[in-house]
Amino acid sequence: MFSRKNRPPKSPELLKAWEFLDAGDIPGAVRQLRAGGENQPTAEVARVVARAAEAIGFDDLRQASTTLSAHPEQARALYDFGYACIERGLSFLAVPALREVLEHNPGTLGVMRELVSAYEDEERHGDAVELLARHESDFEDWPDRYLLVFNALMAGDLPLARRQHALLPDPQDAQWLPARDRQRRMLERAEAAGGVSPLDGTDLRGWQFALGGTVLGTLSPFGFDAGMNGRYAWLQDSYDQCLQGLLRLKTVLDATGVRPRSVSLLPDRDSRILGLAAADVLGVPAEPFAPGREDTVVIAYDLNEAAETDEGREVLGRLVERVPGQVLHEHASQWTETPAITADSVALLHQSAVAPWAARLRAGEDGQVREDPADDRPEAELAAEILAADPTPDQGDGQTPADPVERLAEFAAAVRGCWLRGDRDRVTSSGPVRSSRFA
Repeated sequence: MFSRKNRPPKSPELLKAWEFLDAGDIPGAVRQLRAGGENQPTAEVARVVARAAEAIGFDDLRQASTTLSAHPEQARALYDFGYACIERGLSFLAVPALREVLEHNPGTLGVMRELVSAYEDEERHGDAVELLARHESDFEDWPDRYLLVFNALMAGDLPLARRQHALLPDPQDAQWLPARDRQRRMLERAEAAGGVSPLDGTDLRGWQFALGGTVLGTLSPFGFDAGMNGRYAWLQDSYDQCLQGLLRLKTVLDATGVRPRSVSLLPDRDSRILGLAAADVLGVPAEPFAPGREDTVVIAYDLNEAAETDEGREVLGRLVERVPGQVLHEHASQWTETPAITADSVALLHQSAVAPWAARLRAGEDGQVREDPADDRPEAELAAEILAADPTPDQGDGQTPADPVERLAEFAAAVRGCWLRGDRDRVTSSGPVRSSRFA
């Protein structure tokens, strides 16, 4: 047990969090806890969390929070609170609690690993690297050195990742073999991409490939130097962008020597529309998706949207393991809530996107914003709209580096030897290239 002295008074953020709780706004209260930072008084934070957890029925988190509010100096209470926060998706609250336990119990590997997990959830990979490196004399190769390599990659420190990987023996426990193979593929992809791409803090295409095996077709031409680095925030998609994405997919296939014999249509309407257009662009027939079909391009508009139905989830489950010659292409991929599977090719990365044929907002002549209804024409007619569109890239705000199609072709040709390998595992982190997030 250890003591705290000179506790600060209740912060404005905590007072505001209580107001949100009184109003029944649990997400609002959580946002205030995040805004308050990591130096808020433990007991008061725990009381807010306990009340929020009770309101939404998270009994484990309520119990851990209640115990911590009564015993804010107990290491066990801090650990249990941190563990429960991670389990319930509140890893930012787990960080200060677990860090405090570790400070007073150095060398406790179980606590260190939970803190690493919290850092990873928060995409604080540099902090995870620093923590693991500090405990290197105590940790085990599996999982600790593996985690050091992984977080070094996610933080963009390739030299450290390579040095630590060279020290990592094969695991004795077979459960780690998939993780070992996945990490080897990441390093191999980074080696291939590094020949034609800088792999620095703004190299979105290079890191998308290194970390997940995805070839990114286009970069957002807006806000590149204002925090977006090639990703979109909120996007009203267009037929023009759909066609541009399909033509860039064709560029990638040509540059890598992949010759599909069909396009496979996923069951959701958005994907079927785009898939019909893709079949015309690629000059192959379109067929409903069938598990095990080889030499085909599976077209998804947005994998998160495709997974909203039971049928869609079942189909996507069949895409985790790769089939020879099968390419999974996603047009609009959500980078803030990554899909359950990682596509081989992605046209653009967004936080929120509206399909061209969906209900969408429009500013009227009087300046008022109105919502136009969804276009319910048959899928074939909407696919024809894509084919008739103008694929010329938007010039944007003029601050985004040029990204000609020839550069994409060069990149794809350079990485062809390690593309389309391994399972399509989910990548939950945005990696070394950061982008601004919007509520």
